[in-house]
Amino acid sequence: MNTHTPAPSTSSNATAISLPVQGMSCASCVGRVEKAVRKVPGVAEVSVNLATERIHIQPAGKLDTAAVVQAIEKAGYEVPTQTTELAVESMTCASCVGRVERALLKVPGVTQAHVNLATERATVQGAAPLDALLAALDKAGYPGKPVDAQAARAEAEAQAAHKEAEYAELKRDFTMATVLALPVFVLEMGSHLIPGMHHWVAGTIGLQNSWYLQFVLTALVLLIPGRRFYTKGIPALLRGGPDMNSLVAVGTLAAFCYSVVATFAPSLLPAGTVNVYFEAAAVIVALILLGRMLEARAKGRTSQAIQRLVGLQANTARVQRNGAWEDVPVADVAAGDVVQVRPGERVPVDGTVLEGQSYVDESIITGEPVPVEKHTDAITLD
Repeated sequence: MNTHTPAPSTSSNATAISLPVQGMSCASCVGRVEKAVRKVPGVAEVSVNLATERIHIQPAGKLDTAAVVQAIEKAGYEVPTQTTELAVESMTCASCVGRVERALLKVPGVTQAHVNLATERATVQGAAPLDALLAALDKAGYPGKPVDAQAARAEAEAQAAHKEAEYAELKRDFTMATVLALPVFVLEMGSHLIPGMHHWVAGTIGLQNSWYLQFVLTALVLLIPGRRFYTKGIPALLRGGPDMNSLVAVGTLAAFCYSVVATFAPSLLPAGTVNVYFEAAAVIVALILLGRMLEARAKGRTSQAIQRLVGLQANTARVQRNGAWEDVPVADVAAGDVVQVRPGERVPVDGTVLEGQSYVDESIITGEPVPVEKHTDAITLD
């Protein structure tokens, strides 16, 4: 059986830890498990319930969950781990990925957490309950939901539709922001491109009226297409976890608010500092929306490519059970099962060849189009 060494995770003394334990059969087993866990640094109280096969630990400080698991396994018992797939929303950059991973690793019982920004998925290993994982994501500001393996195809289709809708929304907002920001940019920065533009504006609509017009157009940019940055960025800033949205919100609001004061209450500013920066706020929003739009299109294409690769995987495996061969879902294949792969079929799971010889297409793993010869004792990759 393949074993996996979990990554260390710690838990504070404010949160009790509950883990499943398998292999206990009597009160002596309970005492043995409790004695082994009490030796782990950072453990204050331990109680084992034989009926539910769970151990409850109250930390006295920082506690290494992996050390607890190792102590239980060293005593001769098993802590079953599970892999949970979660769909995570609202991630926009690498900073979000790191924040989500840290939030999941803080959940007692989690040994490993990996987040993929392109697919917006989090893969969590450990014995932590699902509700604790979802609560941690909500607290971090990134709502999540479990991904049902049986409904993966429907989820993929829904995800593709969501990506298309997101791209269409970003394209609409970018177009609106560009249309509104372009006059602001021309009015304020046109003099740097066209000689005499500044005097022409002052002699026609007037400098003050120009600022009024820029105020209206910029306010529309921030309130309509740019609203997403403030509804997400400001709450993240208040939580002490600023992200890219927070950066855009702070920068554009600073430029906009200063310009509003310069336009409507110039006496509040020192002499020589009465200037407006409406074009900065409007153009920043438009450019960031352009980046988000291109990112959404790239992520959509990536998701489609990944789904096409997933479609190459086998959905069932022919397994020997009770002396007979039967087709079972790939998720039901357990370590130690004997799987039969007939000519022309895909290899459903990783394993070692017990008998037979053939060529296997490993392009889904290695990218190499040429089939690889496999024989007895060779390792196959699904």
